[in-house]
Amino acid sequence: MSESACAPVADRIVITFPDGKTRDYTTGVTGAEIADSIAKSLAKAAIAVKIDGVLSDLSLPIHHSATVAIVKREDPEGLELIRHDAAHIMAEAVQKLFPGTQVTIGPTVENGFYYDFFRNQPFTTEDFDAIEAEMRRIVERGSDFVREVWSREKAIAYFKDKGEHFKVELIQDLPGTEDIKIYRQGDWLDLCRGPHMANTRQIGTAFKLMKVAGAYWRGDSNKQMLTRIYATAWRTDDELKAHLHQLEEAEKRDHRKIGKEMDLFHLQEEAHGSVFWHPKGWTIWVALESYMRRRLQNDGYKEVKTPQLMDSRFWEASGHWGKYRENMFVVPDVVPNTEEGGKVFKEDPKSFMALKPMNCPAHVQIFKQGLKSYRDLPLRLAEFGCCHRNEAHGALHGIMRVRQFTQDDAHIFCREDQIQEECIKFCELTRAVYKDLGMDNFTVRLETRPEKRIGSDELWDKAEGGLKQALEKLGMPYTIAEGDGAFYGPKLAFIIRDAIGREWGCGTIQLDFNLPERLDANYIGEDGQRHRPVMLHRAVLGAIERFIGIMLENYAGKLPMWLMPVQCVVASITGDADDYARKVYGELKKQGIRAELDLRNEKINLKVREHSLQKVPALFVVGAREEADQTIAIRRLGSDAQNIVKLIEAVEALANEAKPPY
Repeated sequence: MSESACAPVADRIVITFPDGKTRDYTTGVTGAEIADSIAKSLAKAAIAVKIDGVLSDLSLPIHHSATVAIVKREDPEGLELIRHDAAHIMAEAVQKLFPGTQVTIGPTVENGFYYDFFRNQPFTTEDFDAIEAEMRRIVERGSDFVREVWSREKAIAYFKDKGEHFKVELIQDLPGTEDIKIYRQGDWLDLCRGPHMANTRQIGTAFKLMKVAGAYWRGDSNKQMLTRIYATAWRTDDELKAHLHQLEEAEKRDHRKIGKEMDLFHLQEEAHGSVFWHPKGWTIWVALESYMRRRLQNDGYKEVKTPQLMDSRFWEASGHWGKYRENMFVVPDVVPNTEEGGKVFKEDPKSFMALKPMNCPAHVQIFKQGLKSYRDLPLRLAEFGCCHRNEAHGALHGIMRVRQFTQDDAHIFCREDQIQEECIKFCELTRAVYKDLGMDNFTVRLETRPEKRIGSDELWDKAEGGLKQALEKLGMPYTIAEGDGAFYGPKLAFIIRDAIGREWGCGTIQLDFNLPERLDANYIGEDGQRHRPVMLHRAVLGAIERFIGIMLENYAGKLPMWLMPVQCVVASITGDADDYARKVYGELKKQGIRAELDLRNEKINLKVREHSLQKVPALFVVGAREEADQTIAIRRLGSDAQNIVKLIEAVEALANEAKPPY
């Protein structure tokens, strides 16, 4: 077929490829035929097609001129399709091995997929081997995925006859105008919107069933309990092995496990989503917060403190009430009931108070106190602000996802001509902090305007352009995430990659022209007129609780020396060396080292083992010989070696090592 950039003639359409080249084809051509017309090797590698950006089956006829991209297994969409199709394979395997089982829904999720089944006897992990073996047989069978469109009546009758009552309910709930799509693989079929790959062999066998869990039908506790089987699927066996290794490492590094071993914190049901910090855990917190405070003071921030409870009128004016109301802890204001002599209180139906979910409206109130001049800008207001968000119980996860948290939050009020300089300054600060914390493997993402937002397109153009210019001037690479910005402005998100390859969104700066407008913040410009400041919302760590959890997992509990709650333990070998151990302990304390003294009448090997479990980085062992020579036997965490060092040298070296980086 010849290349053409001309308009289509009758029964012909123009297909535009990602490189901008075009070809004309007969109306009704399929993605498979287009791939074959380009190269036999492409046709063999193709698993799906994108038509005007929409992922579709290779067999779908194309009846209009469109932009087309052939999708292969190695493409990002390929992995999603592998997991989608594997869910169908798992459902067929389960129904073949366990007749009478009803299938419900089976979506893809992060790193895999699941399927919910209804069966009188729930599945267990002991069933996994048989299911996986049957899945491999189905894959090897090499059945084509065939898309069919049925009438609503036919679909309901078919699934009723099979006893698939959950599928019948799903079909009945679909809009009357929606096609009922069925995908068949051999003799087995399922209700599905699609798309699918061409053949079951394209799935491969790099999958593994992971766990079972209970789940109510449609998340309703009044409905039937189902068994949910979770699985993971990848392109290759190497990818699967890497994922399983990461999971194994993640389990070892779980911050909840480390927190218990090191006696850092605990959580309990009576305070869902709030952390009980123990002395050692709070020591880490204070050291990290103190470090950040020094960084902020040096960068020209002024620290403030704002109320926990604020009237709902603030949140209505800022726009948060309409956006976050369901995630806010709201309490009615109460007033004395004068009819009862002031002894009884009643709710004021016109007034509600809310625990703040963020600090920005409060910082605007501080900015508005007193007249501000253009000479006062930029004004950088920082707060280690405690916030509350009503996260669902099921979403809570240790100290990583909580209801009460503290942010290293700050808001910069500046003029438009200062935007670029302030964004660059923040990016440099964030880069320096992450380097100090050993978390400097990160990427930057520019998140643009979401569908639901406040402010004009003109303001959004200006805000997004300001962030782009700052990144480009700094020479910092970035990717764009369309539609992921905050409802009031675009943002830069700093994504940290940890020691085992997981990614965590931490630092952020958001450019906001809208909130100063909504809350009537202004300054007097050089022209003597009132102007709106630009507001930059920024955090380097984000939620401090979460960042500590990330660091615990990244370092497997072995934090940098300056952050460790116990930096050294002095342990005596025998009671005869106790006085010398006390002397060593005293020298360490004089140098500001967080040390502990272990004079228990226990064998030294037991002491070493116990303090190693506590992740203590340095153990100073002393006995009669060390006392006579005024030395220390130093054991380092993770090493069996023992170094003999003079007391003064050992204390001085450890003091230098324990100094914070800033």
